[in-house]
Amino acid sequence: MKLGIIGLPQVGKTTIFNALTRGDYPITMSGGRLKVHMAVIDVPDPRVDALSQLYHPRKIAYAKVNYTDIAGLEGTTGGNLSGSLLAELSQMDGFIHVVRCFENPSVSHIQGSVSPQRDVDTMEEEFILNDLIQVERRLERLDEDRKRNRGDKTEIAREEVLFQKLSAHLSDELPLRVCELTVDEAKAISGYGFLSLKPLLIIPNLGDDQQPPALDVPDESVVVAIQGRLEMEIAQLQPEDAQLFMDEYDIAEPSLHRMIRESYQLMNLQSFFTVGEDEVRAWTIHRGMTAPEAAGVIHSDLQKGFIRAEVVSCDDLLSYGSITAARAKGLVRLEGKAYHPQDSDIMHVLFNV
Repeated sequence: MKLGIIGLPQVGKTTIFNALTRGDYPITMSGGRLKVHMAVIDVPDPRVDALSQLYHPRKIAYAKVNYTDIAGLEGTTGGNLSGSLLAELSQMDGFIHVVRCFENPSVSHIQGSVSPQRDVDTMEEEFILNDLIQVERRLERLDEDRKRNRGDKTEIAREEVLFQKLSAHLSDELPLRVCELTVDEAKAISGYGFLSLKPLLIIPNLGDDQQPPALDVPDESVVVAIQGRLEMEIAQLQPEDAQLFMDEYDIAEPSLHRMIRESYQLMNLQSFFTVGEDEVRAWTIHRGMTAPEAAGVIHSDLQKGFIRAEVVSCDDLLSYGSITAARAKGLVRLEGKAYHPQDSDIMHVLFNV
């Protein structure tokens, strides 16, 4: 899963990326050049921590998220994003939109003033316009193909209906992520890289002691407020010093952890676990996957030769301290090929290849 960190210049994108990665990338403007920083981040998960305390494994593996810090968005292109920037944005699975809330006289805002709602709307409008231009171009090509008798007429007609639906939706200044699409329609447009279709997590970047703003955002968007500068300072401390700092200021955990978990869930992902003395691991799957499909994430042979899965919930295992004790309480069950693993399931796959 790849998530792009986006936003207008000087809003704190790289500050938050540095906090995520414990990095020290320059947080000054990129001078109009497209700069991209990438990192793979562990998803903080107290369930993995608790299972590791129980098993003391030789290896611990958390779920992962790929973050890309993308510079270059100015919100003034009228939907005509540059080719290199559009290519970078299109390959993202979702976006983390950092919105500036902090005041800093020495760092000017590109729009001349700090207005979180305006910046949210600006980015949304930019993506909607870009998608509308792409949809209209596709409709023009389809019309030309129909007039010149190129391709299957039935398929052309079907696609024209779909893209006219998208055009009407975008023309109403609505992002595609709130457009009602059938499974087949969603599949048909999945390869176009529409920007307003991608899931969106909005990060108000707060100043010290600043309260989160009230933002008007679509229901499908998630908002997590973060003090980016503070989070970067915490991330760059040694773990012991960071804990002392958080204890002093009564911080239960870095807000960044919630952002990572929310971005993971935003993509309709969940975790199941495998446990043992060798390894405790969180495996990432899409919600709705079947047990054989989930087994295939571990290894393709497990999917091919899937017989059944031995399943227990993480809470039950932790409550009773072992698989044996949970089994004695009737909490370990056998599930077949039609089973859909649930978040927090611990699975042992039985297979034969």
